[in-house]
Amino acid sequence: MFRDRTEAGVRLARALQRYADRPDAIVIALPRGGVPVGYEVARVLHLDFDLLIVRKLGVPGNPELAMGAVAGRDVVYVDPRVVREARVSDGELAATVARERAEVERRERAWRCDGPSRPLEGRTVIVVDDGIATGASMRAALQALHCAKPARVVVAVPVAPAGTGCAFEELADETVLLVQPDWFASVGVFYDDFEQVEDAQVQMLYEAARRRADEAAGASHCSGDAVRSHR
Repeated sequence: MFRDRTEAGVRLARALQRYADRPDAIVIALPRGGVPVGYEVARVLHLDFDLLIVRKLGVPGNPELAMGAVAGRDVVYVDPRVVREARVSDGELAATVARERAEVERRERAWRCDGPSRPLEGRTVIVVDDGIATGASMRAALQALHCAKPARVVVAVPVAPAGTGCAFEELADETVLLVQPDWFASVGVFYDDFEQVEDAQVQMLYEAARRRADEAAGASHCSGDAVRSHR
């Protein structure tokens, strides 16, 4: 369905065109895979950009199966059904949460270079990933974002299983999905190129997007000063 994450981001931006050039809107990408997608959305629509680091809580012995996720420094989402069916003990769950929280903090330092996150209160927040499989990571992300008091939350992803549009109704104001196949094995099946996104690429795109947004804000400020001076 998609050549790569860059193409997916461009196509997703077309579906979000109504948010273009809005100073109150911001794209929040979920690393790593969501960053190239979100970068393109922000670039095409001329929007601010930031990261929200989410880590899947993999079942011990079967790490690809998500039993929940952690987001930011405070949010933990656990799927009790998966925990019960996989017979995960309280100790195993606690150890997994602690490990992934430590990784979130490491990535915050590495990717942001300890820079501040963008303010979200009162803004329209567009949450972008390269796809949704179980939905655990997106659910944790949305719970974390609501702590920041945005005015509106939009979930935007290129591909997700059929029926996903209803899955986040209590946490998001809008869900934009380009492809919802009835048959769904994994997100990567729907990309020709689904190579792992490395830390260096995340940091490069993050810094490029922030520079672009800061330059645009500076140009707008200078333009306003010039108009006031002329008057």
